Order: sequence, then C-alpha cells, then structure tokens
Amino acid sequence: MIKTNLTIQGIPAILWGEPSDKLFIAVHGNMSSKDDDVIVVFAEEATAKRYQVLSFDLPEHGDRKDENYACKVQNCVSDLTAIMGYARTISSNIGLFACSMGAYFSLLTYRDLPLEQCLFLSPVLNMERIINNMMSWFNVSEDRLKVEKEIETPIGQTLYWDYYCYVKSNPIDTWDKPTAILYGSDDNLSEFDVVSDFVKRYHCKLQVLEHGEHYFHTDEQLRYLRQWLKDNIFTL
Repeated sequence: MIKTNLTIQGIPAILWGEPSDKLFIAVHGNMSSKDDDVIVVFAEEATAKRYQVLSFDLPEHGDRKDENYACKVQNCVSDLTAIMGYARTISSNIGLFACSMGAYFSLLTYRDLPLEQCLFLSPVLNMERIINNMMSWFNVSEDRLKVEKEIETPIGQTLYWDYYCYVKSNPIDTWDKPTAILYGSDDNLSEFDVVSDFVKRYHCKLQVLEHGEHYFHTDEQLRYLRQWLKDNIFTL
C-alpha cells in the first residue's frame, strides 16, 4: 500500500493508496494519531476497494504533541476545514471515517457538506454530556470553570471554559449523510442511549460488538472492525 507523508497548512498528514477519484478523510480519536492501528486497518480495507485515504494528526496528537496548539473544538474544526479544503482538490467524491471525538469534530465541521458515506467507530455524539459528566466526576461547577477558564483533571484531560461554551452554543442538530456506526457494548465514554437516539434520529445503521470497548485495540476487536469495514465500505 502506497503511503505518502505530506503537510497540509502545517498539519501532518498521510495519503494512503494509489491516486483515485474516490477519497475517505479519516479522523482519529483521543490519544491516537494519523497512523494508529485503527487507521491502518481502515486504510487497508478502503484502498483494497480502490479508495484513497487521507489521515492527519489532530492538535496535541501524533507529530503535534509538542505544538503550543491545544486540542480544543475550535482548533479542531479549523483543522478539519483545512483538511477538507485539500481533499476537494484531489477528489469530488469524499467519504468520512471518524473515531470517538473525531466523529464529534466531523459532525460540527461537515454537517452542511456533501459526503458520500460516513463510518463512525465509537463516536462521541454529545460532547456537552461528556463534559458535564467529567465536571460531575471531579466536582467542578460551571461557575468555577467560568472563573478559572482551564482546569486539569486527574485523568489527564483539561476542562476549558471556551470549549464548553462552544459546545453548548453549537448543538448537533442536523446530519443527513448515509452513516453506519460500530459501537462496543462496554463503551465507558459514549453512552448507548446517546448513540441509539442519534441512530434513530438520523436513520443510521448500527452494529454493536458485545463486550467491545470504546477504544478498539485488541486483536479480536480489530478483526471485528476489519470485517465491519469490509461489509460497509461501498464497493466501487
């Protein structure tokens, strides 16, 4: 499989596969990168069906860990916009593969853009609820976050007031793309009722891996992911 490293407006990226008029943008999740196991499995399956795949590092991930550029929703939306701009210079038929928080950033950035198909793995679909959960776990009130602006948590995640305000002001209220979701029954981050409601509201396909986790990383989980991709990536 051809693997070309490139930089898009300062964003480290990889273009997988031979040139094609069909392209997937691949957006990784938290604590991941543009070439982690899940992205590699996806690239292998998509290129086998004659797609190219464009993956990239979100802020504070992969080759960007030392940048002074926080992984905030505003920055991620800006980066996903830049990636789409480049993607449109090489393809007019674009799909999306997105994992965890990468799905949430994609929902915000691409909701008004045409996408041929969307595949979500363990998607974060309601970031406000996740932030509220974290605030509850660590006894952080909204007033305190408003005053302090940034609060580190014991799990290594930072709570940001401007991030929280952005999320509350930009609810996910539209999504009209053909979408399939793979979800683990033991996902401890994305709650099933949120996923189920999204699936019903936007007429998505849903497949659940029993005892699957939020982060698909075991050999069994990756094999299951690979088969799901074989079954769900449109054949050209």
